[in-house]
Amino acid sequence: MHVAIMQPYFLPYIGYFQLIASADLFVLYDNIKYTKKGWINRNRFLRDGADITFTLPLKADSDHLDVVRREIALSFNRERLLQQFRGAYLRAPHFDETFPLVERIVCYEDNGLFGYICHSIRSLCEHLSIGTAIRISSALDVDHGLRAQERVLAICAALGASTYINPPGGMGLYDPAAFARHGTELRFLQPSIEPYEQFGQPFVAALSIVDVLMFNGRDRTSALVLDGGRHVPC
Repeated sequence: MHVAIMQPYFLPYIGYFQLIASADLFVLYDNIKYTKKGWINRNRFLRDGADITFTLPLKADSDHLDVVRREIALSFNRERLLQQFRGAYLRAPHFDETFPLVERIVCYEDNGLFGYICHSIRSLCEHLSIGTAIRISSALDVDHGLRAQERVLAICAALGASTYINPPGGMGLYDPAAFARHGTELRFLQPSIEPYEQFGQPFVAALSIVDVLMFNGRDRTSALVLDGGRHVPC
């Protein structure tokens, strides 16, 4: 069984979904520290030919809390975020098909950061016909005090993983020999980001999956996800 593990990200780029699609089982970390300057609660969309960051505002709290214990700020204006997407993509060729999905995701009534993002990831996987099973890390029978590679190895062992798949950024973090000793092959998946038309402007890569859907539609985006990515040597 092929397993992938990642932090939750809000409306992430296409490579995130290519990783999910490459695995038989995808583990979504909920009991992992929130990263203040990371991409857990923010991403980018296209507006007037430039990439613009959008953010889920969070309730003020300790930056040392796990993601599952962080909450979205009560001041979060869902309608305002929707209007930002509407203004950016109203003229996109697949706006009418994509906007209802974005609306369901943004308007989801859960102020828990993890629950809100988890719902968005599951909704997008369903929309893109990604059949990978999704498990939540805290529900697994492992020692949750482990960190880094040891934690990943424990999760792989608990799930009976034959292969662990990670983005290339993990090449400096994981030791193939250590995985081999535990009976798990370590692979890295290089995302595939094909340029596409964006209002006739120079292509801006690695934006939110919303951008891909707005310009390519559900079927083409699903094909880009399911057929995308290539394994690179460890």
